[in-house]
Amino acid sequence: MKLKLMVGMLAAAGVMVPGIASATNGYFQHGIGVKEQSVGGAAIAFPQSAMVGATNPGAMTAVGRRIDLGLNWFSPKRSADNHNPVGYSDSGSTNFFIPEFGYNRMLNDNTSFGVVVYGNGGMNTDWQEKFFGTTNTYSNLEQLFIAPTMAFKITPEHSVGVSLNLVRQTFEARGLQNFSIGTPSNSTAFLTDVGEDTSTGWGVRLGYLGQVSPMVSVGAFWQPETRMSKFDKYRELFAESGKFDIPESYGAGLAVKANDQITVAADLVQIKYSKVPSIANLNNFGSAQLGAPNGPGFGWKDVTALKLGVAYKYNPDLMLRAGWNHGNNPLQSSETGFNILAPATITDHLTMGATWTLANKAELSVTYWHGFSKEVKGNFVAGNGADAADLKMHQDDIGIAYGWNF
Repeated sequence: MKLKLMVGMLAAAGVMVPGIASATNGYFQHGIGVKEQSVGGAAIAFPQSAMVGATNPGAMTAVGRRIDLGLNWFSPKRSADNHNPVGYSDSGSTNFFIPEFGYNRMLNDNTSFGVVVYGNGGMNTDWQEKFFGTTNTYSNLEQLFIAPTMAFKITPEHSVGVSLNLVRQTFEARGLQNFSIGTPSNSTAFLTDVGEDTSTGWGVRLGYLGQVSPMVSVGAFWQPETRMSKFDKYRELFAESGKFDIPESYGAGLAVKANDQITVAADLVQIKYSKVPSIANLNNFGSAQLGAPNGPGFGWKDVTALKLGVAYKYNPDLMLRAGWNHGNNPLQSSETGFNILAPATITDHLTMGATWTLANKAELSVTYWHGFSKEVKGNFVAGNGADAADLKMHQDDIGIAYGWNF
């Protein structure tokens, strides 16, 4: 299949990605790609598929000419209690399907070109309670990345790469009528129940992969903050008149091939939520207007995520994987009320998966991971109600992918 045709197909498929709702390392997925999720997301120095371009563009020269197609069934269970007589209430919308697409082609022995299409993450709540208004509380943020990627071997053992991230995000909120008194217009006109809005932007991700010995590889990536256009319909909800930029992130990884059967990988990743006002600003409702540069936000802290994984080649046709992902909680107990919209409480994930090499040398991969239940309790003392909620969540995910070299 010709290069231009394949890129066009992947890009077209990307714009049809359905709803995405995740909250793992903050609102970022813990790993991008079925194989990569199976090892706790530890992919910076451990390339296994064309989806590695979403983590480390510099690793694309290591995966050769291949295509990967996958689908995840993601099921988050979210609960909130603002100490009304009902107690804990559960959010609906617990089933989401998240596709992924990866393509890579070696243009010559030292240069690769690829495209990855994936959901970076998101936030979704669909409460059957009127927490903030006269109708049930609802919010949905989705982020889609289409990332053309070039990678170059600068020596036989060291590669660098760059992805151009083309980003589309959508947002919708309902049931926030009580916040209208904190808006510049003193209304709901640009706050809630105005339908879905779209924001677009572009950015880059830089990556490096090095084979420092036959047994050890290292890697690193850096993605600067991605500037996004404003959610104009919600300019009196998010700080900076509707800005919701994508935080800077960076990380380093190590992979050690213990023997011909076992590889152990570890990544350390930092996500700078504290640099995006709409995410980081404290809920100072009453002292600052919604939509202002210093307007109320979610009060999130930065996340540091440790990702650990192991892959075991059971036989020539079967690879087994397992992993652990731990990240600190971005959500502060003093800010839980507003985070009813985004209860990102989870800190730990257990992951596992396998790949079967088929008779035609294609690969069938599966993954299962569980985000362990975590509760964040509010202290219920703030006069503006910023901390007036207890929140908890757990998650399950099953994924399947098909990949082949060509």
